[in-house]
Amino acid sequence: MLHDDLRFPRFHGSTFNGFHIPPICPLNPVQIRLLRMNASANRAPGEAGATVVITQRVVPGREEDYKRWQGQVNRAVRDFDGFEGTELYPPESAEENQWVVVFRFSGVDQLSAWLESATRRELLHEGRDLFEGESSQEVLRGGRPAREAVTAVVSHDVKPGRERDFLRWQDKVLKTQQKYRGFKGSELFAPVEGIQDRWVVMFRFDTREHLDQWLESDVRGKLLDEGRDYFADFDVREIASAFSGWFRFGGREEAGAPPNWKQAMSVLLALYPTVVVLNLSVGRALTDAGVPGYLGLFIGNVLSVAILTWVLMPLVNRALTFWLAPDRPRSRRVELAGAALVTACYAGLLAVFGFTT
Repeated sequence: MLHDDLRFPRFHGSTFNGFHIPPICPLNPVQIRLLRMNASANRAPGEAGATVVITQRVVPGREEDYKRWQGQVNRAVRDFDGFEGTELYPPESAEENQWVVVFRFSGVDQLSAWLESATRRELLHEGRDLFEGESSQEVLRGGRPAREAVTAVVSHDVKPGRERDFLRWQDKVLKTQQKYRGFKGSELFAPVEGIQDRWVVMFRFDTREHLDQWLESDVRGKLLDEGRDYFADFDVREIASAFSGWFRFGGREEAGAPPNWKQAMSVLLALYPTVVVLNLSVGRALTDAGVPGYLGLFIGNVLSVAILTWVLMPLVNRALTFWLAPDRPRSRRVELAGAALVTACYAGLLAVFGFTT
């Protein structure tokens, strides 16, 4: 990560040697991060949305207070024009202690209105005791949504007069990346005049394993040595997808998680029968015992999450490893067969419960 505040001419919304260059406006220094991007906004091609990625360190022991505070923030942002969605990514370990929250808006003006609003300032003031050090945030404007991909985001401070050299070097990096398995594309975001002087590169791979192969390759190391005139250091952060804790294959966490649509189908396959059986058994028993509805729902949720985590999801993983494991090569026929099998299981469950309830 670079700390010198270097100035140089701007290049806006253009292309260079095959790179698409939409603008980016990061507000604070940003380290390199990995984002399993969730393309929740269905935006028409060419329509410029805006996303802010905020990283913050929470004071140890204050995690629950932070979650409640973040819930307040999420409720407040919904009232702002152009708001499309938000996601919270907790740290993967206590040692890392970096929480990442993503806010998506339909445009940069709407996002700026939220970031600069009195409502947000008041919320930040209320939560000031929850954080250690300065938070970092970057705002991406435009670009193409990354569906089911692991994305590396790299921020650069470029030396004055070396912009063209930097772009030629990035073009060389891109041509090399294209030869690596799982590469899905790269975008170069130019600075935005009056807001930020940094350049940001985003490159995507289909799985964490393939991204790691590129990040750890000797070829990339040599390219980094060539580019030392443009950046000095960086750090890598990984943010898991929403259900990744339920998807482990042979204990190999480094294998990553399946695409989000497969995760959702698999979780539904285990969740639906769990909820139905609990409602018919525990739910009725709690109702007969006079337990209030809100408490009965809480108990049912605790039981369903426990059953999914330690009983059903491990079984689903083993049964569908041929289809779920992200590091296994698969033909289109296998992909379709896996989806058809899960769909057939849905139909079977619906038929069973339809006849028995």
